[in-house]
Amino acid sequence: MARRPARRRRTAARRARQARDDKTLLGGLALGGSILVVLAVTWLAHHLLLLLTLLALALAVTGAVIRRRQLADRRAFEAHAAQLRHIGPFLTMSPKDFEHALAVLCRRDGCTKVTVVGGAGDLAADVLATTPNGRRILIQAKRYGPRTFVGSQDVQKVNGTYRDVHRCDLAVVVTTSTFTKAAAAFCQQVGIRAVDQRALALWAEGAGKPPWN
Repeated sequence: MARRPARRRRTAARRARQARDDKTLLGGLALGGSILVVLAVTWLAHHLLLLLTLLALALAVTGAVIRRRQLADRRAFEAHAAQLRHIGPFLTMSPKDFEHALAVLCRRDGCTKVTVVGGAGDLAADVLATTPNGRRILIQAKRYGPRTFVGSQDVQKVNGTYRDVHRCDLAVVVTTSTFTKAAAAFCQQVGIRAVDQRALALWAEGAGKPPWN
């Protein structure tokens, strides 16, 4: 029975030593952390000018890269737009290329938020854009051959969706061919802009007004 108190005293002593060791370790870690913070602050204070110079240099390089990329994109756009200054290229394009070409004309003439949306389920919208005077415009592209005309059903689909579905203020149907008399009459009646091959040629050349004017 006399051994138990001695065993308890040894256990308590070990716990006390462990607590002191833990406290010493924590104190050392705290002291080491404080020293590192002081060293870091001191280093920053002595090298602040160098850091600011490096930061300014990095910002300048980043700005130069962005400007160069923007300039390259602008030159590529201008080169593409220059190729569309006459009707010829439009007559040999695929329907998808025709949509993108019309989007280029929109951007060239000041439209913003230009998006090509043509495809399955497009609900009679191939290009959506905002005109320079702030109106939202829908363009339906009809890349047809000379013997295929835009019919009244085509323009009726546009009339049924451009306001209520696409929330647009103006609708335009552009074709490399022409419109039937019924389709042209319907467009005039409801206010849809009908752009046939001749009007497209004038728009592309810059000799005619854009269809939203």
